[in-house]
Order: sequence, then structure tokens, then C-alpha cells
Amino acid sequence: MIAALIAGFARVLTGGSVRWVEDPSPGRQRVYFANHTSHADFVAIWAALPPEQRRRTRPVAAAEYWKRNALRRYLAKRVFRAVLIDRGNGGTTAGVDAAESASRRGREAIEQMVSVLREGESLIIFPEGTRGDGVETAPFKSGLYHLAVAAAEAELIPVRLENLNRVLPKGELIPVPVVARLTFGAPISLAAGETRDALLERARESVVTLRHTQGPPAR
Repeated sequence: MIAALIAGFARVLTGGSVRWVEDPSPGRQRVYFANHTSHADFVAIWAALPPEQRRRTRPVAAAEYWKRNALRRYLAKRVFRAVLIDRGNGGTTAGVDAAESASRRGREAIEQMVSVLREGESLIIFPEGTRGDGVETAPFKSGLYHLAVAAAEAELIPVRLENLNRVLPKGELIPVPVVARLTFGAPISLAAGETRDALLERARESVVTLRHTQGPPAR
């Protein structure tokens, strides 16, 4: 009930125009990957999914944000069932130690996400790794490639978010009602022999090209 209410509120708040370029296969496991502009991004994607898909889809989010207070912890754990990733922004030793620590956290994050996929659930991820300006899409980090290798049966669904950075601007706590746009693209998959860099650039381009794409509205 709480999940349905939050999903409805998110759709009303953003006034979101949701479009699917191609309806994904029903019942398939998916990794939704999108450009990243605000803390409202995964909520908007999660809310836009049909209820059956929403129930088996878990967003990946920054632990330091969603563990900050009791309400956020409750929403992350009990409503969104978020996969909370430790990004280690709390101060690490400089130099080699910092690099090793970042590498270790990266491996642990991938292990968390792969574990979820092996349980048969879907994910929402943001391969840029940090928030952008809503216009340019930064190069994707390697996590998406590792997920594509670990769960080859999952559909990789590109998602383009527009205006979400105006719904919850960086540093603000209260969302602002703004018309947003979410476009779900056609699924892609790792091709035989495709390199990591080639997949990541193809995936990034699939998000970029969804800007202003026309498609059938969500039903």
C-alpha cells in the first residue's frame, strides 16, 4: 500500500511523460540503466514501471544518502528494497591506500548487484556513477559490463531522464513539481566477443539517442 501511494505521488509530482520505444518482453529480468541527475531519478523510474515489474525491481543507490535518517532508511529498506552501495565518501587515506579502497568497494558493489540478479530480480542502475547536469551524459563505469556478463539472460534497458534535476535540484530537500520525461528504449545485450569499452560506449549512446525520441506512451 505504501509503495503504491509513493509511486502515485511520484508520478503526480513529476507530471512525468513516460514512453516506451519498445515494450520489453513480459516477465523478463531486466537491468534498467539511465543518465543520473538527482536523488529523485530512481524513484521516478521505479514509479513508472508497471506494478508487477516494480515489485521485482530493486534500485541501486548511495548508502550515505539513504541511511542519513530514519525515514530514508525505512523507505530504502521497506518500500524501495534498494541495494545500498557504500561509495566511501567518508574520508580515505590518500594515494595507493585510497585507490585500493575504492577498488575494493567497487568489487563489493558489483557482488551485491550480481547477487540480486542471481535471485531473479531486476535492477535500476546509473552507470555514470555520479550526478550530471541533465544535458551531457558522462562515460559509463564498468559495472554495467560486469552485470551483462554475470546475467546474460537479463535485458539491458536504456532509460533517458529529462528535467529530473529540476524536480529535486542538488542540495535541495523538497521536490518541486516540474514536468519530467522518461523514455524507455529498446533492450540491448552483450554481443559475442564485444569488449567492455565497446559495450559501455554503445550503452551510453543508447541513452543519449533517446533524448526527444518519440514512442508510444505507457499504458
